[in-house]
Amino acid sequence: MPRSHSPLPATDPPLDTLNLSPALAALVRRAVPRRYRKGVLLIQEGEFGDTLYVVLSGRVKVFSLGPNDREITFGLYGVGEFVGEMSLDGGPRAASVITVEPTTCVVITRTTLLDHIALHPEFAFELLSKVIARARTATRDARNMALMDSYGRLVALIDAMAVEQDDGTRRITHRTTHAEIASRIGCSREMVSRLLKDLERGGYTATIGRGLHILKPLPTRW
Repeated sequence: MPRSHSPLPATDPPLDTLNLSPALAALVRRAVPRRYRKGVLLIQEGEFGDTLYVVLSGRVKVFSLGPNDREITFGLYGVGEFVGEMSLDGGPRAASVITVEPTTCVVITRTTLLDHIALHPEFAFELLSKVIARARTATRDARNMALMDSYGRLVALIDAMAVEQDDGTRRITHRTTHAEIASRIGCSREMVSRLLKDLERGGYTATIGRGLHILKPLPTRW
């Protein structure tokens, strides 16, 4: 996987249109945006580093590889999200991060972050809230993995990813492959494909364009 960034067309939206909190926007202005192509490895699990990546456009995937290159995905993060915070204590990177589409980030060093918190102490609470939210997600995912079957974990993931629309339906607007879903819920891609096809045949979901539409509440069991 490539580790360096490459120039891309300057098509990113202006910073003031990204709905960042004032403290996060001020932090972003401390660094120069870097543009990365799809498939660039930003962070390698196990390495040491003191940088935080803030996503301004595109998306990144946080994941780990196990024996036989089996992958587990911890999350997909887009505009306004940051990754790499787990190494700010001086320890090794807890997971790898890769771009899943052309992406623009700013790279913040630990020194820059500490200087920023001294000027904007409210950002420390914003950072802590994000860490707590991800810890809650990790706890939920571990519980689901231990106590639910594949279908239950799939429904839980769909519920977490879907956004309610004005017409009362819910949608997953970002294109997510069956392989990515499988790596997040701990089952095979074939199982995910079969379950999603069954839900579509039952009139519960529909694939329209690049998104998944949830037309009515999904059954608790299948």
